[in-house]
Amino acid sequence: MFLKNSKKTILTIAFFSIYTLATAQKGKIDAIYSGIPWFDNNGNVVSAHGANIIKDNGKYYLFGEYKSDDNNAFNGFSCYSSTDLYNWKFEKMALPVQKSGNLGPNRVGERPKVMKCPKTGEYIMYMHADDLKYKDQYVGYATSKTINGEYTFQGPVLFDGKPIKKWDMGTFQDTDGSGYIITHSGNLYKLSDDYKSVTEQLVKDMTSHCEAPVIIKKDNTYFWLGSELTSWERNDNYYFTATSLKGPWKSQGIFAPKDSLTWNSQSTFVLPIVGSKDTTYLFMGDRWAFPRQNSAATYVWQPLLVTGTSISLPDYKQSWQIDIAKGTWSTSKINGIEIENTDTKAIQYSGNWSQDKSSKISQSDAKGASFSVDFKGTQVGFYGTSKVDGGYASIVIKNKKGKTILSSTIDMYCKYTENALKFLSPVLPKGNYNITVSVVGEHGNWYKKDGTGFGSTGNFVSVDKIIVKK
Repeated sequence: MFLKNSKKTILTIAFFSIYTLATAQKGKIDAIYSGIPWFDNNGNVVSAHGANIIKDNGKYYLFGEYKSDDNNAFNGFSCYSSTDLYNWKFEKMALPVQKSGNLGPNRVGERPKVMKCPKTGEYIMYMHADDLKYKDQYVGYATSKTINGEYTFQGPVLFDGKPIKKWDMGTFQDTDGSGYIITHSGNLYKLSDDYKSVTEQLVKDMTSHCEAPVIIKKDNTYFWLGSELTSWERNDNYYFTATSLKGPWKSQGIFAPKDSLTWNSQSTFVLPIVGSKDTTYLFMGDRWAFPRQNSAATYVWQPLLVTGTSISLPDYKQSWQIDIAKGTWSTSKINGIEIENTDTKAIQYSGNWSQDKSSKISQSDAKGASFSVDFKGTQVGFYGTSKVDGGYASIVIKNKKGKTILSSTIDMYCKYTENALKFLSPVLPKGNYNITVSVVGEHGNWYKKDGTGFGSTGNFVSVDKIIVKK
């Protein structure tokens, strides 16, 4: 589906979250919330996967894949801006689907990364371009004179006159301004002074896997992050260290607890937030939800601890805040009135629901089964359990006149059991509303190139408790 660069078109595409009273929003999101849908200034779901962030003139610009719920074809690269990393303004489709060619219809475009070239002042976007069977891959680039302009696709980045025939890729800009392209399987290329070609390959086939590659630097140590090859499934991401980009690179193992699957995410970028007191390293991970990658895929952004030659994500922070001026972070608490799933006076259940004996979670896999709550406040959310047989849930919020002001989709699949916040609405004008969460009766499944299957085994949707902010 070709997505034109207009808010009207975005609002009419199927499965997109639609918040028709966006202009009436009074408050702002107050923290980073991982694993739930985010909504932009227009009330649409933030769709920017395989992303990176670049700071320019006091603003943060987020570039990512603007996914579709229909298929994995290139649907454009989006650009959002923020001053606090919590609230995002949709700027535009930074690189729309082209009329033809390698980023035209029925092609693949993934993992856009933008850097500003110190020599020319141009903004260069790099990406993986491919066909739908992933047999025509190369690293491409596009250019713009302004960070939030529409980028012009220029074709492949050449090394010795030839394209770099790799898929998962990332970028790194060192403290001296030199730019680099990273690809899967441990390949690192140095860019020319104008960032438009490669002059040297510094590292070749350092590892046999390592998709979603990321490099960061602290003091005199470089860290190279990556993930295993498990298609859209998450895995325990790992890292290497070196004192020189040329290596030798030393394997350091995983950086989140074993079997946490990097807190159910895959690495895409790490943003250093340098302040007057400290530097916070913002780990950016994708929580894919194939095939509903637009409406149900979310983000896992966590403070990455960097100490000496070690990095870690020791625990999962559901919500946390950043002091951008100081470069420090702190955990935050979601305050509000909590309604337990057993409160049948406040929660209206429809269809076949049961309570899990061990977890006390209310759950259902019956298509169309729902739970509904009338509430008065400015925000509503709910906690539930994602598990191996979890499926998609649809969410509808209506105002006191019965008009739908928001619809969304969430994915309750996880390879392990995860009890956490599953949804939190945008900040609404204080008033009377109703939230209804329904079992869609569908779940995601996908396969690796070798035919290995992944994904959910069922359609369960669950609720632990509702939270309402006054």
